[in-house]
Amino acid sequence: MGNRQSRPWIVSDELWSLIEPLQPEPAPKLAEGRPRLPDRQTLCGILFVLHAGIQWEYLPQELGFGSGMSCWRRLAAWNEAGVWDRLHAVLLKELRSKDKLDWSRAVIDSSRVRAARPGPKSGPSPVDRARPGSKRHLIVDGQGIPLAVSLTGGNRNDITQLLPLLDKIPPVAGTVGRPRRKPDALLADRGYDHDKYRRLLWQRGIRPVIAERGQPHGTGLDIFRYVVERTISWLHGFRRLRIRWERRDDTHEAFLGLAICLITHRHVQRLCQRQ
Repeated sequence: MGNRQSRPWIVSDELWSLIEPLQPEPAPKLAEGRPRLPDRQTLCGILFVLHAGIQWEYLPQELGFGSGMSCWRRLAAWNEAGVWDRLHAVLLKELRSKDKLDWSRAVIDSSRVRAARPGPKSGPSPVDRARPGSKRHLIVDGQGIPLAVSLTGGNRNDITQLLPLLDKIPPVAGTVGRPRRKPDALLADRGYDHDKYRRLLWQRGIRPVIAERGQPHGTGLDIFRYVVERTISWLHGFRRLRIRWERRDDTHEAFLGLAICLITHRHVQRLCQRQ
């Protein structure tokens, strides 16, 4: 199939072995017609759109992906079935089983993205002349491995998503004992500076390390916080995520969840290469 690096939409045997058991049973066909395209080929088409940033209707038919509409429907069905959430949990479990998740601290941040058209979970961006936009809120472990992501309107205050994002971290098994789902400390910039949320974090057994407004820069947090900014830049490396083209929020969230799985899978691959 050619060089995997130059064709990132090709699904490797190793990745497919993780995804295939998570696939929902296909709905029975109500009428005769074209045979259903294999899931793996359809996923390659979805990944092509994610990496190339093209619209569904421009998906190259000659590469065997099927129609853009078929890929879109399959992406929506898999997202509704929770495939990407379960795949992410499987990958995190693999990392924890090898003691490769850094629970000593987590880092939270957000990034804005312009929306091509208004829709659910979009809003006037305060930094883009009130044009419609969305925010992606991300929490990572101490190395930058994604733990959870969420989507809101571009005018949503970061601090409102602090607790919901913590709650979205899945319980991660992989070792003897109870699954883990919270870090020892949470690092954040001045956008999360509020005494109420510091108290709530302490109540959860999480030590807040949040920059304070009015204090000079150079407090030392940046040497730990850069990992979340790096992961956000990895998300922007998927061209389809640079602009929110979809009016439907669930479609954009499906792409976002898939991208988070791909980033996490890269960490698993690096782990395997070192062993």
